[in-house]
Amino acid sequence: MTSHIGGKGILLKADPIASAFRDEIKASLNESRPPKLVGILATSAAPSKFYAEFTKKQCEDLGVNFVLKKIGAAEDPSKSEGEGVEEAIIEANNDDTVDGIMVYYPIFGVQQDHYLQQVVSPLKDVEGLHFKFHYNLYHNIRYLKPDSLLSSLTPKEPPPPVVDDETPAGYVKSILPCTPLAIVKCLEYTRVYNTILPYGDRAYGKTITVINRSEVVGRPLAALLANDGARVLSVDIDSIQEYNKRPRQSTESDQGQAKYHPHHVVSPCSLSLQECLAQSDVIVSAVPSASYKVKTGWLKDGCICLNVAADKNFDKDVREKVNCVFFARAPDGFADFINPSPKGLVVYANHWEGHDYDASAEFVSLHYLSWR
Repeated sequence: MTSHIGGKGILLKADPIASAFRDEIKASLNESRPPKLVGILATSAAPSKFYAEFTKKQCEDLGVNFVLKKIGAAEDPSKSEGEGVEEAIIEANNDDTVDGIMVYYPIFGVQQDHYLQQVVSPLKDVEGLHFKFHYNLYHNIRYLKPDSLLSSLTPKEPPPPVVDDETPAGYVKSILPCTPLAIVKCLEYTRVYNTILPYGDRAYGKTITVINRSEVVGRPLAALLANDGARVLSVDIDSIQEYNKRPRQSTESDQGQAKYHPHHVVSPCSLSLQECLAQSDVIVSAVPSASYKVKTGWLKDGCICLNVAADKNFDKDVREKVNCVFFARAPDGFADFINPSPKGLVVYANHWEGHDYDASAEFVSLHYLSWR
């Protein structure tokens, strides 16, 4: 980690964060057969091709059996983009030797790609893109019974109470999207999360601004942070919203009732961006624009900044104002922890700690960590 010299904020590297999880997954793989992950590459897009090779390299380092299946334009330039991708997904779904499936998006566009994400079996979805996992994320359901993935119905009963992140008997942890979860891990590392507080409320007392409410990063991240107790100000191009699981106003009639909702509630926010930044302990910016910059003068003294866009959203003088800063694209920044592709922040390891989705093999995901 960079030392704190001359009053400047610390430029943090993520490798120390990632290394602990890499070591954990390597140790778990030594005790079982190597899981098989199939990557499906169906386009000629350079970022997707780079990401596929990057995945292969990391799998080899971890000891995971990775098979890259090239189809469509990725296999033959004379073929169309995405040709045969649905058939390849179905084939991998039905292959009992395959433990996980990863598809390199974008392929056709948002709507059709969303359909393909639902074609991937939730039993083999290592990217957390199936609607079952999305539903759990937004409803603060952290654990599930494996057989529930075979039904399209939403859970009738919530899982039993969780104590200190101990998985209840008969349950496994629900998969989360990689970039939001990696950001949470960074915040845990910087002690934004208070481990003295009860599990599920360790971000209580923190105000966090998330700039860009995309479905890939911004919105799920706001939900994760709010469900962990933070007050989240979600800023997008046309609106600002507040995510919070605590009631906006307490009254005498609320006495004796729960201190917070089962999951976050979204409400309109009348603050300006400048006002949001002035009171935020953490700022996460994910704006895909080289011209967009968060004004350093608007930041709260001693805040923590995370840049997770392909472009730098903070000015060079940001370290004069902040406590510490993560730059996803900085040359000496996220090193091995960040994947230099449009998918952004990637965490490398997640295993189910002995709980299998399928009795035939231990389920191992290279892109997701167990829920906090």
